[in-house]
Amino acid sequence: MATQARVICASGEVTEGGKGVRFTVERHGEPQAAFVIRYDGKTHAYLNRCAHVPVELDWMEGEFFDYSGLHLVCSTHGATYLPETGHCIAGPCKGRRLVPLCVEEHEGRIWLKE
Repeated sequence: MATQARVICASGEVTEGGKGVRFTVERHGEPQAAFVIRYDGKTHAYLNRCAHVPVELDWMEGEFFDYSGLHLVCSTHGATYLPETGHCIAGPCKGRRLVPLCVEEHEGRIWLKE
């Protein structure tokens, strides 16, 4: 079965260490919240679910980074994640990680590979 891709958003909608874009994926037959961010010039996407308990990370829609723009932070528990890997480096789920999604950027768009 060939891998399919769908457009998440235009590349310009995702800024370095800034606001991310929320979207929905289907996993295990259920729609689930997800997001894409840009860090160190690359796009990264994850399910929008803290590794501690299943709550969404963003404190306002699309706001996933801390004030420094260096880490992703769970608005509920303060868990701190590395944006490039999704690994939790501080908080109640230290050592665990966010669920990554495969994305590519080309043709001025960010694509989810399904």
